[in-house]
Amino acid sequence: MKIDTSPRNKNAGRPAHKSAPGFLQFLRGRNCILAHTGECVGKVRACHWDQAGDKGMGTKVSDCWALPMCDGHHGEQHNIGWPRFVAKYQLAPREACIAFWRAWQGRVKWERENGDS
Repeated sequence: MKIDTSPRNKNAGRPAHKSAPGFLQFLRGRNCILAHTGECVGKVRACHWDQAGDKGMGTKVSDCWALPMCDGHHGEQHNIGWPRFVAKYQLAPREACIAFWRAWQGRVKWERENGDS
């Protein structure tokens, strides 16, 4: 059997209008959105809400549709899926994402450079 050792063609990077690394850093500096439960475990991550509607095949939603979530809650969300997670915690993820996006001080500059999200 012959093994192909040539480098593979890499997938294209995320388009600029979907990528806001400064916003993700901002979210990692916030408390978990479910901190009030007292059940938080681990570091806070930027958790993408994939029900937002701008997800493509094999791509993540835009960074503006992310929420701060601890490792424990982020893992739970991946295990049970967004619909059950939202119902369990009575979340309004769309409204929460919009509120965090609007609270980010770098938003106006980012939108000017990348287009409105």
